Amino acid sequence: MGQNNYFKFFTLLAFVAFAAISCWATAESLHLLQPDLSLVICWVVSVGFFIIASLGTKFIVDSLNQNIYIEKRGALLFGGIILVILFWLITVMPTNTHTFFYRNVINETVNKDITTTQNYLSQIKSNTTFKESIKNKIESIENSFNGKLQDLKNELNNPLNPGNGEEVKRILKIFADMLDQKSIEPLSQNGSSSQDRAKIFEAYRSKLVDMKDDYINRLNDKFQQQDTLYKQREEAAEKAYNEIAILQEQIKAGKINLNDAKEIKDVSSKINMGYAVIQAYAEAVNFQPKEDRKLYTDKNPVSKVKRLTSVFDVWKDFIKGDYANSGFLFWVIIAILVDIAAFIFFDITFKKEA
Repeated sequence: MGQNNYFKFFTLLAFVAFAAISCWATAESLHLLQPDLSLVICWVVSVGFFIIASLGTKFIVDSLNQNIYIEKRGALLFGGIILVILFWLITVMPTNTHTFFYRNVINETVNKDITTTQNYLSQIKSNTTFKESIKNKIESIENSFNGKLQDLKNELNNPLNPGNGEEVKRILKIFADMLDQKSIEPLSQNGSSSQDRAKIFEAYRSKLVDMKDDYINRLNDKFQQQDTLYKQREEAAEKAYNEIAILQEQIKAGKINLNDAKEIKDVSSKINMGYAVIQAYAEAVNFQPKEDRKLYTDKNPVSKVKRLTSVFDVWKDFIKGDYANSGFLFWVIIAILVDIAAFIFFDITFKKEA
């Protein structure tokens, strides 16, 4: 075997090695996208696409080689470019990047998705947000009410403008907002003596206290009614929470392989159940950060884990800027370099001689 043959044998082995990495990454990405599709079929597709892409690069190199005779160089160059665009730039390179990136971030993504989803499910289970909103509202009313009553008394007795004036109307507007009233009309009396103004204030106080007590009773009634209605939602949240908790324990115990397409499909399905419950009862959730509200309340919410299994969604999210500072570009470069290395060794191995 001549020296040239040894070199060609080496470049062939190098091509096979780099091509194998690329085909594996493409097959894995396709299987993540369609886990019900046979992995064998995914491999057949990836190998076929890579060979066609490699032939495309060879057509380009041959068409540009002026040392050999080629008919219709322009057509060969154009055909090679089309093959490279269709079978590499649009297919092989994006799927390879997807697989490399997926394997780098899947563990962290699953853990964060589980933790966040469990947090929101816990809020639904305990009615925390709704209970606290009612409690805080009642406390706010109680804390503000007496202070505003004193402001009203002081204004009625204001020596510069005693009785019902514009400032009294402004204070009554504050009471109306506080007690969920459209408006509170000033009393018709406008006493000139301190005794008359004391009577007017007492009439206001009695009226406002009745309004306050009535409003607080309505808030408590609403709480009791909603608390009964929320039993069903609490059961749904409890079920979804427990499913995810079991899932979390299985992952920690190493019983689930997050790189396996069928197992990650089951993982994302259970997390999506939590998303669906949160979407249905979003009013009981305090979303932090605020951006989570859009994620969980979408018409058809899709978990971050589920999106990560789709090459299309991963690239769309990258283009939108969702993967800034995540190292995505690094894996794009790695995917490109692996394929370029394979193409170079392919073109050297099967270089057309003069």
